[in-house]
Amino acid sequence: MSELTFPLVPRWRPAGSPFGRLRASRRGLGSSVAGSRPYRPGDNLAAIDWKASARLSSARAEPEFVVREHFADEAPRVVMVADRRPSMSLYPGPWLSKPDALAAIWRLVSSTALHELGLVGYLGAGVWLPPSSGARLAQVGQHLTDTAYTAEGTLDDAFEHLAGIRRSLPAGTFLFVCSDFLSPPEPAWWARALAYRWDVVPVILQDPVWEQSFPPVDRVVMPFADAATGRLHAVRLNRGEAEDRRRANEARLAGLRAELRSLALEPIVIGRAAESDVLQALTDWGETRLAVRRGEW
Repeated sequence: MSELTFPLVPRWRPAGSPFGRLRASRRGLGSSVAGSRPYRPGDNLAAIDWKASARLSSARAEPEFVVREHFADEAPRVVMVADRRPSMSLYPGPWLSKPDALAAIWRLVSSTALHELGLVGYLGAGVWLPPSSGARLAQVGQHLTDTAYTAEGTLDDAFEHLAGIRRSLPAGTFLFVCSDFLSPPEPAWWARALAYRWDVVPVILQDPVWEQSFPPVDRVVMPFADAATGRLHAVRLNRGEAEDRRRANEARLAGLRAELRSLALEPIVIGRAAESDVLQALTDWGETRLAVRRGEW
């Protein structure tokens, strides 16, 4: 398990005090003092601030009791949703192996969640691991790298599954939705996830050469794989066709990012599978959120 971490910064003011970085709004059992108030029948006697009560009683010349209130401590919940469709196994070349990138994301997300004393879960190809800190986490990395990318389910199916178990995913749960988004989910699912107050983070995995753009390969016979079957087909493109594909790929990515940002979502684009590159992308995302929260942006 990687020990590298990145800033896990919540979109909204947290209900509890999960990270020790941000003050929470909900009061309950916890370690951070929120304030004090007069004692009410039924309050826990252990919560009485005896020194403050003595001072207030002395000032008023009658018994008065003051109770300390705390911000609630809550463990962050982080779920990684991994797209396991055939297109996620394409282009295993020098830039982006999507299975390797997914494995790196899992190592970093899980180590960060555990570093924050949180719970981490996984959903992919019909495999559901509820948020926990258990030993089963090591099995996910092996599942990502050793299992064939032949899932027929869509991202819509993944969201439907999460909606069905939303009671186990409280408001503020991080959802890192990792996919090439060549077949994105229906926009309504993003809206529903936000309505549940989930902290949704789309992670776009696209090869920088063949999916985010396209090279000038005119007059060269290239092997192209069918995304559904993996079968290779020899194709020769002329200059105009290669240029059209480049424009289409760049427009597709730009449109996807614009759509997500219009929903107030902050997509992370990853084009390299090396753990250092993935860590940098996740760190940039977290630091940007910190800067926004501090009013620097």
